[in-house]
Amino acid sequence: MTAPEMAEGSAHARYTYRLRVSSTARTALTGEWDRCRWVWNESCAKSKQTHLANKNRPEGTDKRTCGPAQLDKMLTEARKANTWLREGSSVPQQQLIRNFGKSRAKAHMDIKDRLPMRQRSGMPKYKKKREARPSLNYTKHGFRLKDGKLHLAGGIVLTVVWSRELPAAPSSVRVYQDGTGAWYASFVVCAGIEPLPETGRVIGIDWGVRETATTTSDAHDLPHARHGRTAATKLARYQRMMTRRKPPKGKPASKGYQAAKKLTAKLHKKVARQRQDTGRKWAKSVVRDNDGLAVEDFRPKFLAKSTMARKAADAAISATKTALIEMGRKHGRTVHLVHSAHTTMDCAQCGARTKHALPLSMRTYACTVCGAVSSRDKNSAYVMLVRAGLNPASADRGRPDQALPGLAA
Repeated sequence: MTAPEMAEGSAHARYTYRLRVSSTARTALTGEWDRCRWVWNESCAKSKQTHLANKNRPEGTDKRTCGPAQLDKMLTEARKANTWLREGSSVPQQQLIRNFGKSRAKAHMDIKDRLPMRQRSGMPKYKKKREARPSLNYTKHGFRLKDGKLHLAGGIVLTVVWSRELPAAPSSVRVYQDGTGAWYASFVVCAGIEPLPETGRVIGIDWGVRETATTTSDAHDLPHARHGRTAATKLARYQRMMTRRKPPKGKPASKGYQAAKKLTAKLHKKVARQRQDTGRKWAKSVVRDNDGLAVEDFRPKFLAKSTMARKAADAAISATKTALIEMGRKHGRTVHLVHSAHTTMDCAQCGARTKHALPLSMRTYACTVCGAVSSRDKNSAYVMLVRAGLNPASADRGRPDQALPGLAA
């Protein structure tokens, strides 16, 4: 079982368990996914049809909508007319429409906010049979736990590998298949707070590529683990195997291609788990030793277009930041998300700002006003504390009238 993850936008956590799926249950799950995939593709077609109709309508006339209410009505009519669709449970089909509505609303917000094309999520796309992975969502009335097994609506019974007990009754579950072909059940439960003893310390955290995280405490700096670089040789071999066995367009893949694809997926999953494990262990130590956290609200998406894309992806900054925030909420610590603008240009000692942005090659920060000299990343970590309104002196239990550690006057 993976470590609990906080569900989006709520005080809930996800507990994920491995499933043992029989051939009968696998056939039933595949059938449910085929119906859900049909509902998704019909929703895409209906949305596209409505968009074209509104585009051709004269100005000043009412525009047609294609929201969840209209799609729910379409689903009801389709289930009445289609016996095959009616054989499946309506719960995952309705939840798929909800997910479609959220994805469509997010795409419209990106367009409305005038985000650059590379940052837009895009309109929902059709799910192809050979590419889309099964994912079924069930609410409280669509599943139950009985005798250690998961009973889904439609008579599907799954054996759960209970590696740990659930802390509370789950409110929903997502059954999905990963790239390696393994099945998992992800339960959403209420997240209780497990308070830790107070330490009187605070910490500032700055994200980077050379080091994944630089903090105001030397003992909590997180070096670059390079899990992806370690697996690069083996991954390149598997990808060459896939390239040699890649089928022509429109033709089914051979067994050799499927085997090479599975090996690649297993290696990717291993690296992802290594990154998550490193991030969670580091987050646990930071949260255990500090009461307040000033975390740079860094969004590393722009690095995907830079020359540091591979190293930034291997650093897993986003996953580590998420693990830190979740761990802080779980144990009742105060987490401050600090905007990242000008954090490398400000002086943590006097607050002065340089007149120009510092190049990445310059790793030492020297303030022209107060003369403080320190590591560029350490200075940024202390800037996080100052902007969050925390006392920088409590980062090392020093006196407020002394110079900040690492900043030489």
